[in-house]
Amino acid sequence: MKLWKGRFSKEATSSSDLFNASIPFDQRMYEEDITGSIAHAGMLAKQGIITEDEAELIIKTLGEILEDIKAGKIEFTIEAEDIHMNIESILTERIGQTGKKLHTARSRNDQVALDFRLCLRKETGEVDEKLAELLKTLKELAEQHQETVMPGYTHLQRAQPVTLAYHLLAYYQMFSRDRERFADGLKRTNRLPLGSGALAGTTYNTDREYLAEKLGFDSVLPNGMDAVADRDFAIEFLSSCSICMMHLSRFCEELILWSSVEFGFVEIDDSYATGSSIMPQKKNPDMAELIRGKSGRVYGDLMALLTVCKGLPMAYNKDLQEDKEPIFDAVDTLKNSLGIFTEMISTMTVKGENMAKAAKYGYMNATDAADYLVGKGIPFRDCHEIIGKMVLYAIGEGKALEELTMDEFKSFSDAFDEDIYDAISIVNCIKAKKSEGSTSFESVKKQIADLAGE
Repeated sequence: MKLWKGRFSKEATSSSDLFNASIPFDQRMYEEDITGSIAHAGMLAKQGIITEDEAELIIKTLGEILEDIKAGKIEFTIEAEDIHMNIESILTERIGQTGKKLHTARSRNDQVALDFRLCLRKETGEVDEKLAELLKTLKELAEQHQETVMPGYTHLQRAQPVTLAYHLLAYYQMFSRDRERFADGLKRTNRLPLGSGALAGTTYNTDREYLAEKLGFDSVLPNGMDAVADRDFAIEFLSSCSICMMHLSRFCEELILWSSVEFGFVEIDDSYATGSSIMPQKKNPDMAELIRGKSGRVYGDLMALLTVCKGLPMAYNKDLQEDKEPIFDAVDTLKNSLGIFTEMISTMTVKGENMAKAAKYGYMNATDAADYLVGKGIPFRDCHEIIGKMVLYAIGEGKALEELTMDEFKSFSDAFDEDIYDAISIVNCIKAKKSEGSTSFESVKKQIADLAGE
């Protein structure tokens, strides 16, 4: 039975019911809906709008409904449209007229806004836990690989030698910012919309501050029209999900490259790879590829909600029913991706020897050779040209820079001396970095130590 049927002379068609209903997806907010209703019933009694006995019966029965839902004893119906009306219908079936009093001084507009904010508050906490576990894993890996030398890249070309720990700490910073973004968004999510009514408030003497305190909200939204129309918090949440998925995707791209025979820097554990149905030798990094692919899916969720909201007049419009599926899809995708990614990197095998070999034969000590000549009083631009020619020569000879003889060095500049070999040693190139935040062993050690309080 429709709870709003009084105005209508015709029943909705079955196709209309199905098209209109949101219960297939918003039923996952049943606990939030009941939590909000329990607080609302308590407030109604506190303000003398319903009696204490009525509130006590409503609250007790809602608790029983919650337990029955968790136990799988309740089946929601399309006819009741959404989670709010399903629960109210069940409540009314169980306690009769008293159940009909629960909806006093509220609308489904502020009710769904409440449920959605409570849901995102919970989901933000769960995402934060996943990010914290990933950061812990990255820190542990960085601690293990402080002396694992590898090429650092720009344009996917070998650029300068770094350590694997340094590379991992770069991603640590990215995911730390993700964590900050979600925490910052929570400040705008954790504001109470309940008590706004449909859009203009209510004639009842309600206590919204009481509701905020009971439900753990930081503050009350000051304008009822904005409270029921606002989905900025959800868009912001999706934006944070999208940025985090982008960071996962970038890391996965590198793992896919690193696990190839051409790189050979890591091997993905068998538990997080798959084979080929036709080529027996294949070991595919499918978990990493799936995460990389799912980033596009989450971007689509963000664009979907932005598009839903872009042309809406005030206040609530049925279009906003389309806000939940993108959120649920994005957060489920993100949490699953964070979980599998953390497991994958914690079990992968790092091939340090291959990394070090790539660093040696990538001419990545060329900048340090130029800096060496600067120390001999030669202008940097001249040093740059000298070393460029020397690299071209070394490539032609099939040698690393440190394999050139002193006579070969001298043929490019008389400023070279025996100490050039120490200056361009790959390990010394790393050690020599002095700037804060560099790849030097001491700097990386400090960067890891600075994470102790996080």
